[in-house]
Amino acid sequence: MKIQDKVAVVTGAVGGIGQAVALELAHRGARHVAVVDQSSQAMEVASQINAKVGREATTGFSGDVTQEAFRKGVYQSLRDNHGVATICVPAAGITRDELAVKLDKEKGEIVIYPIEKFRLVTEVNLIAPVYWALQMVAGVADDRRINGKRRWEPEEGVQGAVIFIGSVSSLGNKGQIAYATTKAGLEGAAATLMMEAIFHGVRCGVIHPGYTNTSMVQAIPPEFLKEQIIPRTQLRRLIAPGEIADAICFMISNSAVSGSLWADAGYRPPA
Repeated sequence: MKIQDKVAVVTGAVGGIGQAVALELAHRGARHVAVVDQSSQAMEVASQINAKVGREATTGFSGDVTQEAFRKGVYQSLRDNHGVATICVPAAGITRDELAVKLDKEKGEIVIYPIEKFRLVTEVNLIAPVYWALQMVAGVADDRRINGKRRWEPEEGVQGAVIFIGSVSSLGNKGQIAYATTKAGLEGAAATLMMEAIFHGVRCGVIHPGYTNTSMVQAIPPEFLKEQIIPRTQLRRLIAPGEIADAICFMISNSAVSGSLWADAGYRPPA
């Protein structure tokens, strides 16, 4: 599948991996990229990307990625102005890290992870990405219906691609009961959607980045990174967001790639 002349949606695109993916897609000739983020800076980031690539390659959309009306509005705007979106990289994600069960020394009692936080992380990291993907597949399916096409055939060429953003934490990580659960859940979502969406010619995969130099990782105490993370990474450094973006574009453009890709820089968690 060629990226050139395709219409794409990237959520969480104001910073980190999302912004790097939006920029890389524009560099590789995507017709248009929706830069989606809850931050009001979405339009500013889109303008910055346009300046870098020398054309109006992106549009910023600011809103809550968990809201159905916002999601549908983004896809409809793209369809009306640029064509049907056929690439989706739902990169928006959050962490709310705490031990699953811990002793509150001040109160002298055992506390379990707040269910409200678990629901929030699940809504943003698992449910929202799945539905941004489903919305894209639905658009491809509808376009095929309008053009009198039903089951996709290989000679047509791949019609679209979804790449979910997993994490090395999907294997389990102390203090990340909610985050790890959502990232592992994307594995099942990707595998199931691939089985169904290929009827319409859409592929689906998940990439599991290691510790990448994003604001999320920068929030980790520097000493912890230096002592606990970097020594367990074979490259002995954080991954650059652009390296993950390059790997995602590889997954999109190489139709023989299926399932999961681990872009972890050789990170191995402690036993």
